[in-house]
Amino acid sequence: MGVVSTAPALAARRSALARLRGLVDALLIVTSLVVLCWNLVVQPAQAADPLVSLARPVADVLLASVALIALGRCRRGSSAVGVLALTSAGALLVASADAIAYQRGADGPGWIPLGAALLIVLAGAYGARGPAGVPAGRLDIELLLPYGVVVLTLLAGLFWISSGGAPTAFGTWCRFLTILLIVAREGILLADNRRLARGLEDRVAARTAERQVREQRFRALVEQSSDSLAILEADSTVRFQSSSIERIFGYRAADLTGMRLIDTAGHRAGVVIAAKIGEVLGTAGATTTFEVTLRHADGVHRLAEMTITNLLGDPYVRGLVSNTRDISEATDLQDQLRHEAYHDALTGLANRALFREHLAAAMARGDVAILFLDLDGFKEINDSLGHAAGDALLVQVADRLRAAGPDLVARLGGDEFALITSTASAAGTAARILAELAVPFTVDGRGLHAGAGIGIATSADATDIEQLQRNADLAMYKSKDAGGGIVTAYHPSMHDALVQRVSLAGDLRAALLADQLVLHYQPTADLRTGEIVGFEALVRWHHPTRGMVSPADFIGLAESTGLIVPLGRWVLTEACRQAVAWGGAYKMAVNVSVRQFEAGDLAATVAAVLAETGMPPGKLVLEMTESVLLTDTDENLERIVALKSLGVLLAMDDFGTGYSSLAYLRRFPMDVLKIDRSFVERLGGDPSDVALVRTIIRLGARFGMRTVAEGIEDAEQLAILRDMGCDFGQGYFLSRPVAAADVTEMLVGSFRLAS
Repeated sequence: MGVVSTAPALAARRSALARLRGLVDALLIVTSLVVLCWNLVVQPAQAADPLVSLARPVADVLLASVALIALGRCRRGSSAVGVLALTSAGALLVASADAIAYQRGADGPGWIPLGAALLIVLAGAYGARGPAGVPAGRLDIELLLPYGVVVLTLLAGLFWISSGGAPTAFGTWCRFLTILLIVAREGILLADNRRLARGLEDRVAARTAERQVREQRFRALVEQSSDSLAILEADSTVRFQSSSIERIFGYRAADLTGMRLIDTAGHRAGVVIAAKIGEVLGTAGATTTFEVTLRHADGVHRLAEMTITNLLGDPYVRGLVSNTRDISEATDLQDQLRHEAYHDALTGLANRALFREHLAAAMARGDVAILFLDLDGFKEINDSLGHAAGDALLVQVADRLRAAGPDLVARLGGDEFALITSTASAAGTAARILAELAVPFTVDGRGLHAGAGIGIATSADATDIEQLQRNADLAMYKSKDAGGGIVTAYHPSMHDALVQRVSLAGDLRAALLADQLVLHYQPTADLRTGEIVGFEALVRWHHPTRGMVSPADFIGLAESTGLIVPLGRWVLTEACRQAVAWGGAYKMAVNVSVRQFEAGDLAATVAAVLAETGMPPGKLVLEMTESVLLTDTDENLERIVALKSLGVLLAMDDFGTGYSSLAYLRRFPMDVLKIDRSFVERLGGDPSDVALVRTIIRLGARFGMRTVAEGIEDAEQLAILRDMGCDFGQGYFLSRPVAAADVTEMLVGSFRLAS
């Protein structure tokens, strides 16, 4: 700030001194020329003619003074140098010629005016050439010209006195004035020199301060840098060490200076550093960057990144520059991110990506087996106890899978796990897993059971990891279809079955569009009168190449593929349409699956079908299994209430096969209980079976429900059910499911069921 603020003042002082010195120089020149002209021109002229005019010599003095002053003010690097020099010379010749003529009282030599004119013409021609291109600056003549004029006047005066001239008062006063002007000029020059010296000192001080600021800034950057900077000799001796080494690695810079880096870094690190120094020593400016493990002052080894640059030939450095930074935290973070990218956050097991990498490597080595498993009943645990309990269970399952001793355990997602092991140990590993999972888990003080279906596949049956995983998946689902809790090894026939299943799913989708599906109707009889009171709609599929496809073969397929939703809508619509065609006097029962119940708004679908077909709501019976009631109980209660509000009847199908059926009889507004055929077929044998069916019939009556017995195969079962008070019945003994046309004939003929 000080340098900047004083600069204008210095510039102002400099300008004033220059102007004052220029004025003094002009007075010196004028005074000297006046004395010269007085002695050599005026006095001789007055001696010849006392009345001669002084105007001409004064004009000549002024002309010569202007010429000399202009020449002294000229700057280097401009065409004005030559122009003014020639012009000034011409003007001096004119003044000299006129002075000689004045002194003689006649014209001077003729060559003088001619020479003056020639010089002025040359000045014009020189000025037309343009600038000389020389750097601008004052000529030395500015300082010497006033003294030269004074010396010339002094010499002329001496010559005049030696020639007999007498000193005059005017000349004396002029010489006295000249001396005063010279003294004043020297004083001005002295002041100007002091000013210049002070300005130079200020500039030097400013430059020095600026350099110190830069050095301090550079030192601060070096010391606060995340790198440790050192300058080494060729043998790794530390000549300079930044103090940041203490903050980064815990060592004092003074303790390392003068020591060889390859010695202080330790044996292993020293070998690496020495080798890297050897790589750059032969090439000026060469740089090498490498990682090396260095020991911190606290004894902990840290991974460091070191860069060594060969600046031995640099006159300002003359050494090897070493930059070292601690990258252990960055490496740890990188390892953490990699771990998170390849591991399951909940269980710590490998995730799908890491599993595939290990599986690919294992297949490349040769014989390998993988186990896929899916927990049994996990969804129910998650839904009933909450996701926190489900997560706690998964963590415990992961621990037990590790304990089974496979090469790798991975969580593929949800409750699906995969293991890698050898073919020889696959069966033993699977057995240990089942044994581990058989022990109850404890979550929040509750004892939970979580079995699993396990599928095994080996590399012998696969050409790549995709096929191997697909085989294990098929084997696992085979175990799940069998009820879980078992181990299934892959067999090529499973793939054939899958292909057939996929093909059949495509055919079923096409069948829905091509009207290949038909409904058969099994009558429901009043067991007291034997009269038909309703029908149950059962779907049949006439495949164009396979013939009649059993419902057991495609209903489960429709459930797993989601086709059960459009299929169920078609069955409901066709059954209601047929019931209306028969006059609407008979009840029509239609099965509703869990997938239909969970997909969209079933009540809205039923309402639309009733409106579309004109079916009376009270004649439609929707049959649902206990699995509907046991899943998402509160939400399903709302759905069942919405269905009930339409006026339709609700039946619980296969009653008695669920473990908690009785708990839901009060909760859900059911109208009909259908006794499962597994109970009916045992009637007439064990008395306990008879007692169980009687209890179900009484339970239905107690809750205001009608009971329907399924699977009546003989007269004895029919008689027992009648004696128990069962309301209705179905079965082959009464009537098989028949086509719609046969039902029409049956109704027209007032057909009564066998009794």
